Amino acid sequence: MRSLVLIGHGSHHHGESARATQQVAEALRGRGLGGQLPYDEVLEGYWQQEPGLRQVLRTVAHSDVTVVPVFLSEGYVTETVLPRELGLGHQGPVPPGGVVRVLGGRQVRYTRPLGAHPGMADAIAAQARDTLPEGTDPADVTLLLLAARPGNAALEAHAQALRERGQFAGVEVVLESRETLTPESHAASPVPLSEWPRRVKTGQAVLVPFLTHLGKHAAERLQQALAQAAERFPQAPPLHVGGPVGEHPAVADVVLALAAEGREDERGGDIDQAHAEAWAALRHLAERGGRLGEVLLTPYGGLFELRHTLDEGRATLDLQTVVTPEGLRDLTARDEAGRWRPIRTWRTLPRGWRAVLSAADLRLGLELLYPAVIEESYAHEHRRLHWTPWMSTARRQTGTLARVQRATPDQVDAVAAQVCASCLRTRLWAGHTLGQTIFSGVPGGLPCAEACTVLLAAVRDEVGREAAGSGD
Repeated sequence: MRSLVLIGHGSHHHGESARATQQVAEALRGRGLGGQLPYDEVLEGYWQQEPGLRQVLRTVAHSDVTVVPVFLSEGYVTETVLPRELGLGHQGPVPPGGVVRVLGGRQVRYTRPLGAHPGMADAIAAQARDTLPEGTDPADVTLLLLAARPGNAALEAHAQALRERGQFAGVEVVLESRETLTPESHAASPVPLSEWPRRVKTGQAVLVPFLTHLGKHAAERLQQALAQAAERFPQAPPLHVGGPVGEHPAVADVVLALAAEGREDERGGDIDQAHAEAWAALRHLAERGGRLGEVLLTPYGGLFELRHTLDEGRATLDLQTVVTPEGLRDLTARDEAGRWRPIRTWRTLPRGWRAVLSAADLRLGLELLYPAVIEESYAHEHRRLHWTPWMSTARRQTGTLARVQRATPDQVDAVAAQVCASCLRTRLWAGHTLGQTIFSGVPGGLPCAEACTVLLAAVRDEVGREAAGSGD
């Protein structure tokens, strides 16, 4: 019995950055869990949205867990932030085969990031071929690899591997903007995207962004750079622009290859008993029907229906119906004004939908709707939930978030009063008490065991504003 967890960047402000991780997870689940796929579940976790890094390992059902970071470069996030927040006790480069730790009775193996695996060269080539017009011979085309910044050793290795294969007439790395160039840049260094024609000697070229996703601002910068190139090089050959390599279907195979690296024990693990107990209790609640947060959960002819509690009694024809966990996730990702919901337990759940899920899909559906709520509520109900005080969370922060260590209790309380006001969870980490949970019949009885990254970022910004105002 094995669990595969994909870790993405996520965002407090928009949902695009989670798209690549979601697509890979869905593609792998579609291959047949426990059958063709050598994993019994595929879950997702994120640095800057839910399920967060401190939550995600609570949601796995098995004792054998493989964690794959869906990041395209090695560095601060994959070598410091993710291992720290997952509780791995590791810092620094991750060796081939990964880092193995035993956490809470689970064996957790943390792999190198997606972009470090040699198989990404195949995904890049596949994205390039799919972008070219039908019938085009790649051997007559220059492949341009767009990097967000210089010095990505993994990308340089993939570019060299593609050159050696000879599938394309040439392979060049270009940078998102001139500002990413270093003072030491020389003639052989990558050029900015706005000067791409300087590196192309063929009749046409294809551009593949070495990115997991192309957000709104990145897309705007790309278009601006291409417009500048068109103005400066009016005789430039045609350029075919592909999507980010992180969203190509071939990435799913790279994830599986990474997950298999260094694995010696083919037996797999066992079912996690505490997790199984929590979901058995939830299933009992669901079969009786009840409320969970802002959701009405009703047994429905061997299936289960979920809808907003304020839509109780509303005709089903008036509601948009979905029948998959992913459909439920997508329908509830934004509030009724279209604003992104990085915290799924905010009281901003939109109305006007219903999800009809099988018993087999109910768990994943609820995990995507309310991540870690079932496991944490059940643990709290049985006095087994360990919560982390604010200062413990603050002290382990690094980078720009290290600023939260200077926050006063009054600053934290003031920011939390705004950020957490709309959240269904009770802040145990702030000393608040929660006497009952969803398992004792209280729909809003949801514990919050640790300050989330949305709050951390808001406290960081508040400390920065006050420091700027005082001249510090």
